[in-house]
Amino acid sequence: MNLLVNEREKEMSPKISQQEINDILWRACDSLRGTVDSTDFKDYVLVMLFVKYISDVWQDHYEEYRKQYGDDERRIQRRLERERFVLPTESSFYHLYANREAPNVGELINIALEQVEQTNKAKLTNVFRNVDFNSESRLGNTKKRNYILKHLLEDFNDKRLDLRPSRIGNLDVIGNAYEFLIGRFAAGAGKKAGEFYTPPEISTLLAKLLDPQPGERICDPACGSGSLLLKCALHVRATHGSNNYSLFGQEAIGSTWALAMMNMFLHDEDGPRIEWGDTLLEPKLIEGDKLMKFEVVVANPPFSLDKWGADKEGEEAKHYNRWHRGVPPKSKGDYAFISHMVETTTETTGRVGVIVPHGVLFRGGAEGRIREAFIKENLLDAVIGLPANCFFGTGIPAAILIFRRDRGERTDVLFIDASRDFEQNKNQNKLREDVEVSKVIETYRQRVTEKKYSYVASRAEIAENEYNLNIPRYVDTFEEEEEVDIIAVQQRIEALEMELDVVRGEMAKCLKELGL
Repeated sequence: MNLLVNEREKEMSPKISQQEINDILWRACDSLRGTVDSTDFKDYVLVMLFVKYISDVWQDHYEEYRKQYGDDERRIQRRLERERFVLPTESSFYHLYANREAPNVGELINIALEQVEQTNKAKLTNVFRNVDFNSESRLGNTKKRNYILKHLLEDFNDKRLDLRPSRIGNLDVIGNAYEFLIGRFAAGAGKKAGEFYTPPEISTLLAKLLDPQPGERICDPACGSGSLLLKCALHVRATHGSNNYSLFGQEAIGSTWALAMMNMFLHDEDGPRIEWGDTLLEPKLIEGDKLMKFEVVVANPPFSLDKWGADKEGEEAKHYNRWHRGVPPKSKGDYAFISHMVETTTETTGRVGVIVPHGVLFRGGAEGRIREAFIKENLLDAVIGLPANCFFGTGIPAAILIFRRDRGERTDVLFIDASRDFEQNKNQNKLREDVEVSKVIETYRQRVTEKKYSYVASRAEIAENEYNLNIPRYVDTFEEEEEVDIIAVQQRIEALEMELDVVRGEMAKCLKELGL
């Protein structure tokens, strides 16, 4: 353990704020920015943050046990082996930092990550499979690669970036820092951002709408980096003071699945089941050859996914029959995800919250028939319109659909137009938790009609609109223009013309005096 940070230096480390940690981490990205493709360097930075954090936690616990057992290394190691994770000495950030000048530093980092996986198989198997610190195609030739990695290690060795729990206190600090980096990467990732990130205020809104309870199973079948699942978990803890919940998810993109696994670990979630694979083509959350059932299913799936698997209709019907209401168009997978989510809810308590493009509300054909079936089955509970430019990678407005299996005799559908309420920021619009989010939640719970904001529509009204859910059909947001007083306007024009005549006369007089 002689590679741990000098104890005196640690004791002198001042307290640090969340913002300072975020700023240091973002500056550390400069080692890769401009030299590594922007879509790749998030993986390297986030993995290095992960290694630095588990190294500091391990160090903290080692020192704690050393105070108890003195120089009895055998007893210290026995206690460390019972920790929530095990860190081999050669996998410590400080071992890697000490070898930052090594000609094969990229290979050493890869070996360190492999050892972390091997010693923590239950939690971290294959998490680092998609990140190669020795990749010539991503990081350049040996000379360039060694230069980049040396500086990355030095950036993370900043004395202020001491992430020991005994110093930073709240374990959420590291989880928050991880989410901060994901958000910053999303801001610069354009359309690809939607593959791994849902803005936190939207995640919070969905969690509050679905209100997960203690003892419930929560699933996101397109979980990205796991932010929606974590918000639902936080809701159970904050609202009910309970850690009694289970998290499940599936993610199709390998590197994004790895982000989710690390994100769960850094938020102290040790028990989630996050599968790697395509939910529509190969659902992996299976129980006894059938789809698992969950009380809460939440997702921000890719909008209008092309080639999602409509051609597998026959095979699907034999196995899970998720498209029994109709097969969505092959070029638009929105209702494929929605159908999957509804089919995986528990019979009497299941709730679904899904973010969709507005086309889902009114497109015809197969989608219209599926939409009609959901309404006739009394599953659709609410349609909530969001502001434009809320999501990274797309400026189009989106909506939230809420489905519930616990509606009882209620057959109405609540429409909320929250599209005009937001805080305008430089790059994207934002919902404030204590303003716009609270208003949506209060309206949803009260189920009231409010002029120009919400409307409770009966089944008959929706049928009369041919099951079209376009929000303006139900919430009238038309703003009447102020009446114009034509006589007053004419009088103002005449007064201005008289003033203009006077000015022209004075100007002509001045010009004459100047001989012009």
